[in-house]
Amino acid sequence: MSFFKKIFSSEKKATLDKGLEKSKSSFFNKLGKAVAGKSKVDDGVLDNLEEVLVTSDVGVNTTLKIIDRIEARVSKDKYLGTEELNLILREEIAALLSETNSGDAKEFSVENTEKPHVIMVVGVNGAGKTTTIGKLAYQFKKQGMEVVLGAADTFRAAAIDQLQVWADRVDIPIVKQNMGSDPASVAFDTLQSAVSGNADVVIIDTAGRLHNKVNLMNELTKIKRVMQKVVPNAPHEILLVLDGSTGQNAFEQAKQFTAATEVNALAVTKLDGTAKGGVVIGISDQFQVPVKYIGVGEGIDDLQVFNKFEFVDSFFN
Repeated sequence: MSFFKKIFSSEKKATLDKGLEKSKSSFFNKLGKAVAGKSKVDDGVLDNLEEVLVTSDVGVNTTLKIIDRIEARVSKDKYLGTEELNLILREEIAALLSETNSGDAKEFSVENTEKPHVIMVVGVNGAGKTTTIGKLAYQFKKQGMEVVLGAADTFRAAAIDQLQVWADRVDIPIVKQNMGSDPASVAFDTLQSAVSGNADVVIIDTAGRLHNKVNLMNELTKIKRVMQKVVPNAPHEILLVLDGSTGQNAFEQAKQFTAATEVNALAVTKLDGTAKGGVVIGISDQFQVPVKYIGVGEGIDDLQVFNKFEFVDSFFN
């Protein structure tokens, strides 16, 4: 039994394997063509590998890092064969992910001892933000935690309605106001409600529009400032939700949001419907923000705690 299977349930691992199927198939098809007719890793293979990684949405900067690491290994062993390339890639990508994602797999939990633990969720509309919030709330509740949702995306009535649907589905309280209300006011009310109810976790939804960076920054800063009147260190976590199927566009969204606020965790969604799973590697490395959750299916249990070893094992198996 492998190290991975000892840690992760076979059901969870099977879901991840299936979720990464398209990305893995696309990557290895490209890799097979890159090394066709070659017996050892030479400059030509490395050039082809660079193209494979870039076209697999790993990103240029991260690709160059990986190539540099492999070149260093090739220089030590002049006779490194192409049949070993899979193993080398696996090891180097795991090492790269370890630099940002240092922790091993944990179940859905909060490390903060202060109650309530406040998570502010940011991201563009359509990235799976509301669904991620709902699934997170469900998982926290499964762990025995009291959860409260705050519908601070007051820009769209649909956003409030969608969050209400998830609150009803998971059977947890939601604090909301009318469309057009001040988002900071909703966040304030949510934290007050959570404190008075002795809740463990608060998840605050925010508007998903990428208006200009200054306005975005001002809005998110105001929400944080108002929340801190109730819970001094809130938010403890700023979770950026990215749609993995958008590939390079997800990099641009990460750039905008990390510039606008202090993002300290990522959730990458919709990996099951895309061949662009490489974005997980590139975004984590480029922005030096750990990937905390990945979405690998539409089911309520298909949001998983990200673990670098599990991910690499599924990707390269």
